[in-house]
Amino acid sequence: MADFPFDAVLFDCDGVLVDSEPITNRVLTEMLGELGWQLSVEETMRIFVGKAVKDEAALIEARTGFAITTEWLMQFRARRNAALDKELVAIAGAAPAVRKLLAQLNGRIAVASGADRVKVELQLAKAGILDCFEGRIFSGHEMPRSKPFPDVYLAAAAALGVDPKRCAVIEDTVTGATAGVAAGATVFGYCPMELGHSSATALHGAGAVQVFRDMAALPVLLAGWTGGSIG
Repeated sequence: MADFPFDAVLFDCDGVLVDSEPITNRVLTEMLGELGWQLSVEETMRIFVGKAVKDEAALIEARTGFAITTEWLMQFRARRNAALDKELVAIAGAAPAVRKLLAQLNGRIAVASGADRVKVELQLAKAGILDCFEGRIFSGHEMPRSKPFPDVYLAAAAALGVDPKRCAVIEDTVTGATAGVAAGATVFGYCPMELGHSSATALHGAGAVQVFRDMAALPVLLAGWTGGSIG
């Protein structure tokens, strides 16, 4: 679309394209409990959603006295991935929205996630949209800094050959929205009013220009955006 107001769309993955957070945080809750930190899944989600577990190692050690090792993280990822492979489903409306934007933007869409690449690719495959992002998957684990820093979004924009200021970023957490804003992008907050997603107020506070609840409506929302100057 020649008049599409953005040059590229950059998606977060967890909570935006796939409904992974309840599954991941259930596994994390179980493993933290094994270390002596007893939390409900809801409490775990409030603490960890939008953050990489490896980046919270100091917090976990402070609460449990256990120093998080590479081996522990590998065990967490293995248990998490097994659960995701068995239970994961796509966010309602995400797959058709992604495919429509892929066509509208001639392939200029990407995933920019704080998660590790194995998890992201597993989840996109389960959601049936891995082919939409071939060669355009970016992991915060492979960057100097993960979210809330902008590195992963800057890398995605650079790989697509577009100015970050001409990108729309789709996020559902304050951590991710902060990263998108720091990259200079226009951030849209997905907020379906369910546990695991930041509130509309919090997303606006982090710099999201608009909050929406229906992922299927995203292509029309972006195509009709007239909320301010871009780039």
